[in-house]
Amino acid sequence: MREIEAKTITGAVKKLCIDANYYLNDEVLEAFRSYKEKEESPVAVDILSQLEENARISQEGQFPLCQDTGFAVFFVELGSEVTIKGGTLPDAINEGVRQGYSEGYLRKSIVSDPLERKNTGDNTPAIIHLEIVPGDKLKITILPKGGGSENMSEVRMLKPADGAKGVIDFVLERVSKAGPNPCPPIVVGVGIGGTFETAAFVAKKALLRPLKSKNPKPHLAAIEEELLEKINQMGIGPQGFGGRCTALAVLVEAFPCHIASLPAAVNIECHSHRHKEVVL
Repeated sequence: MREIEAKTITGAVKKLCIDANYYLNDEVLEAFRSYKEKEESPVAVDILSQLEENARISQEGQFPLCQDTGFAVFFVELGSEVTIKGGTLPDAINEGVRQGYSEGYLRKSIVSDPLERKNTGDNTPAIIHLEIVPGDKLKITILPKGGGSENMSEVRMLKPADGAKGVIDFVLERVSKAGPNPCPPIVVGVGIGGTFETAAFVAKKALLRPLKSKNPKPHLAAIEEELLEKINQMGIGPQGFGGRCTALAVLVEAFPCHIASLPAAVNIECHSHRHKEVVL
């Protein structure tokens, strides 16, 4: 068995929180540049240029990309040959969030009770999705999720007879209703199958895939392609001012489901598509 100190995890999580909020991933910047070449609207081109400039200022000045520094959502792969020494994994992660959001001057956005609305003051608790995998490594991925894009997400229990068309229609309806609210150009995660909560989890985890990736299953890759094309024909455009670039990517994942069910979920991500990972 391999031991990893809880304080090592805390330090790694602290850095992830800051880096994810300061440094926009290269694949997102590349997507901005790519869409600028396709855009026909001068306003849309200008907005995409401003988003690039915002990312540059954030990186060089060590500022958050956005004032909404998100709910700290983690996807954790814990090797079966790893033990945590000096504390528990959830405590180590939450302490890292506490330190990262404080020392990185990141906005604390979490309230302890959804109705009483009292701020926890340190952006904890984090959302932690834990998976046990073979090996002696610990992989931690953070996806800071802003409230604006999260509010535009939805789960719907479709009928099996609705099939692929029902899923496509649902996604297009959700994106159309969202309009400019999630700060496009967006990334659209789609989860199909499982149960009510599994579909939502699958949709969110899909956001971690590379933007240019395609689902290895041809029928799901075809849905991704159709959805991206149709979403970008809606004319919502960057920040809702019109144009061809409403979505940078549509990423679809599926999970086995009950014979009587067809759950589907849409999890929308804003243009500040922030995610970082570390392997310990």
